Amino acid sequence: MSNQRYTPEFKDEAARQIVDRGYSVADVSKRLGVSAHSPFKCVKAVKPGKTEEQAAELIEARGEALKLRAQLKRIKGEREIQKRLQGILLKKPSKVPVCQRSSQSVQNNDALSSAQRFAQRHLSVAE
Repeated sequence: MSNQRYTPEFKDEAARQIVDRGYSVADVSKRLGVSAHSPFKCVKAVKPGKTEEQAAELIEARGEALKLRAQLKRIKGEREIQKRLQGILLKKPSKVPVCQRSSQSVQNNDALSSAQRFAQRHLSVAE
Protein backbone atom coordinates (compact mmCIF):
# COMPACT_ATOMS: atom_id res chain seq x y z
CA MET A 1 0.00 0.00 0.00
CA SER A 2 1.38 3.35 -0.95
CA ASN A 3 0.58 6.63 0.71
CA GLN A 4 0.31 8.44 -2.59
CA ARG A 5 -1.49 11.80 -2.41
CA TYR A 6 -3.69 12.97 -5.24
CA THR A 7 -4.33 16.57 -6.22
CA PRO A 8 -7.83 18.00 -5.79
CA GLU A 9 -8.11 18.32 -9.59
CA PHE A 10 -7.33 14.62 -10.00
CA LYS A 11 -9.96 13.69 -7.42
CA ASP A 12 -12.56 15.97 -9.03
CA GLU A 13 -11.93 14.45 -12.46
CA ALA A 14 -12.23 10.89 -11.10
CA ALA A 15 -15.50 11.76 -9.36
CA ARG A 16 -16.81 13.55 -12.47
CA GLN A 17 -16.14 10.48 -14.63
CA ILE A 18 -18.18 8.31 -12.26
CA VAL A 19 -21.00 10.71 -11.43
CA ASP A 20 -21.47 12.75 -14.61
CA ARG A 21 -20.29 10.44 -17.35
CA GLY A 22 -21.61 7.22 -15.80
CA TYR A 23 -18.43 5.15 -15.87
CA SER A 24 -18.09 2.34 -13.35
CA VAL A 25 -15.68 2.70 -10.44
CA ALA A 26 -13.70 -0.32 -11.65
CA ASP A 27 -13.21 1.22 -15.13
CA VAL A 28 -12.12 4.57 -13.73
CA SER A 29 -9.69 3.01 -11.25
CA LYS A 30 -8.09 0.87 -14.00
CA ARG A 31 -7.82 3.82 -16.39
CA LEU A 32 -6.26 6.09 -13.76
CA GLY A 33 -4.09 3.35 -12.26
CA VAL A 34 -5.39 3.67 -8.71
CA SER A 35 -7.03 1.29 -6.29
CA ALA A 36 -10.81 0.87 -6.51
CA HIS A 37 -11.22 2.45 -3.09
CA SER A 38 -9.83 5.84 -4.13
CA PRO A 39 -12.60 6.75 -6.61
CA PHE A 40 -15.22 5.80 -4.01
CA LYS A 41 -13.72 8.30 -1.60
CA CYS A 42 -13.67 10.95 -4.32
CA VAL A 43 -17.35 10.40 -5.11
CA LYS A 44 -18.27 10.47 -1.43
CA ALA A 45 -16.48 13.81 -1.05
CA VAL A 46 -18.39 15.24 -4.01
CA LYS A 47 -21.85 13.95 -2.96
CA PRO A 48 -22.25 14.51 0.81
CA GLY A 49 -26.02 15.14 0.39
CA LYS A 50 -26.86 11.44 0.69
CA THR A 51 -26.28 11.43 4.44
CA GLU A 52 -28.36 14.58 4.85
CA GLU A 53 -31.23 12.95 2.94
CA GLN A 54 -30.95 9.84 5.08
CA ALA A 55 -31.00 11.94 8.26
CA ALA A 56 -34.13 13.78 7.07
CA GLU A 57 -35.83 10.47 6.23
CA LEU A 58 -34.88 9.09 9.64
CA ILE A 59 -36.31 12.13 11.43
CA GLU A 60 -39.52 11.84 9.41
CA ALA A 61 -39.82 8.12 10.20
CA ARG A 62 -39.29 8.73 13.91
CA GLY A 63 -41.96 11.45 13.90
CA GLU A 64 -44.39 9.11 12.19
CA ALA A 65 -43.60 6.35 14.68
CA LEU A 66 -44.31 8.72 17.58
CA LYS A 67 -47.64 9.71 16.04
CA LEU A 68 -48.59 6.07 15.53
CA ARG A 69 -47.65 5.19 19.11
CA ALA A 70 -49.79 8.03 20.44
CA GLN A 71 -52.71 6.94 18.26
CA LEU A 72 -52.31 3.33 19.43
CA LYS A 73 -52.27 4.42 23.07
CA ARG A 74 -55.44 6.48 22.57
CA ILE A 75 -57.24 3.62 20.80
CA LYS A 76 -56.22 1.13 23.50
CA GLY A 77 -57.60 3.51 26.14
CA GLU A 78 -60.88 3.85 24.27
CA ARG A 79 -61.12 0.08 23.91
CA GLU A 80 -60.49 -0.38 27.62
CA ILE A 81 -63.30 2.06 28.43
CA GLN A 82 -65.67 0.16 26.14
CA LYS A 83 -64.73 -3.15 27.80
CA ARG A 84 -65.43 -1.70 31.25
CA LEU A 85 -68.76 -0.30 30.14
CA GLN A 86 -69.76 -3.63 28.60
CA GLY A 87 -68.78 -5.36 31.85
CA ILE A 88 -71.13 -3.06 33.75
CA LEU A 89 -73.94 -3.78 31.32
CA LEU A 90 -73.44 -7.53 31.50
CA LYS A 91 -73.17 -7.60 35.28
CA LYS A 92 -75.91 -9.78 36.77
CA PRO A 93 -78.18 -8.27 39.43
CA SER A 94 -77.93 -9.54 42.98
CA LYS A 95 -79.98 -12.62 43.95
CA VAL A 96 -80.48 -11.32 47.49
CA PRO A 97 -84.12 -10.24 48.07
CA VAL A 98 -84.64 -6.51 48.45
CA CYS A 99 -85.91 -6.88 52.03
CA GLN A 100 -82.61 -8.51 53.13
CA ARG A 101 -80.35 -5.88 51.59
CA SER A 102 -78.88 -3.21 53.79
CA SER A 103 -79.45 0.44 53.00
CA GLN A 104 -75.87 0.64 51.70
CA SER A 105 -76.40 -2.14 49.14
CA VAL A 106 -79.59 -0.41 47.98
CA GLN A 107 -77.58 2.74 47.34
CA ASN A 108 -74.98 0.68 45.44
CA ASN A 109 -77.77 -0.85 43.36
CA ASP A 110 -79.01 2.64 42.47
CA ALA A 111 -75.48 3.66 41.52
CA LEU A 112 -75.14 0.52 39.41
CA SER A 113 -78.30 1.22 37.50
CA SER A 114 -77.20 4.79 36.78
CA ALA A 115 -73.84 3.40 35.65
CA GLN A 116 -75.68 0.99 33.38
CA ARG A 117 -77.70 3.86 31.91
CA PHE A 118 -74.46 5.79 31.38
CA ALA A 119 -72.87 2.77 29.68
CA GLN A 120 -75.85 2.25 27.40
CA ARG A 121 -75.79 5.85 26.24
CA HIS A 122 -72.05 5.88 25.55
CA LEU A 123 -71.81 2.45 23.98
CA SER A 124 -74.54 3.29 21.50
CA VAL A 125 -72.71 6.51 20.61
CA ALA A 126 -69.26 4.80 20.34
CA GLU A 127 -70.49 2.12 17.94
